[in-house]
Amino acid sequence: MNDLQISRRLCLMLPVLLGISPGAAQAKPVRMVALGDSLTAGYGLPASAAFPSVLARVLSQRGHVVAIENAGVSGDTASAGRDRVDWSVSEGTELVIVALGANDSLRGIDVKITHMALDEIITRLKDRKMSVLLAGMLAPPNNGPDYGRDFKAMYEILAAKHNLPLYPFFLDGVAGDPKLNQPDQLHPTAEGVEEMVRRMSDFVETGVKAVLSSR
Repeated sequence: MNDLQISRRLCLMLPVLLGISPGAAQAKPVRMVALGDSLTAGYGLPASAAFPSVLARVLSQRGHVVAIENAGVSGDTASAGRDRVDWSVSEGTELVIVALGANDSLRGIDVKITHMALDEIITRLKDRKMSVLLAGMLAPPNNGPDYGRDFKAMYEILAAKHNLPLYPFFLDGVAGDPKLNQPDQLHPTAEGVEEMVRRMSDFVETGVKAVLSSR
């Protein structure tokens, strides 16, 4: 059993581990996947402190029954995510958070390549009748202003094309804060992940409610 399979099992057990009431546990959970890189995988953190686990806890506290699979793979670019999306996102998934692009920007990959990969990921998921939430990323300033502008606009263009909700910056409120990042200043601490989820939870909850209303 690989790390991704183990993570899936743990995430599917979250309603029980989080102590959801018996009545709520009987409800059909909203099946979600967080498709991303090390920021999703929880690099340097225990599984319970990774973004999908913290998000599941917060959503459960708001009364939602969810099962979130952690499909984050450290080092993945958008192209790598595209190459594994068909098997990383299980059948029956209702809502996918696509949070890819950080490694593309760090490596200065041509924005057109990243754009095409994300476009294909979204298209494949929508073809499988899955709802998608798009989490954007900002490029580091050393790539130059033109690259930064085009990289940010890429997510806006994709969201408009596919009619998707867009969360503009996955690391909003965390990037650049030494207190919320590990020593590499790239990956959030457990406190940083809590801040990410705090800022993003309303956005994701809206997506969960949309899934529930469409059942």
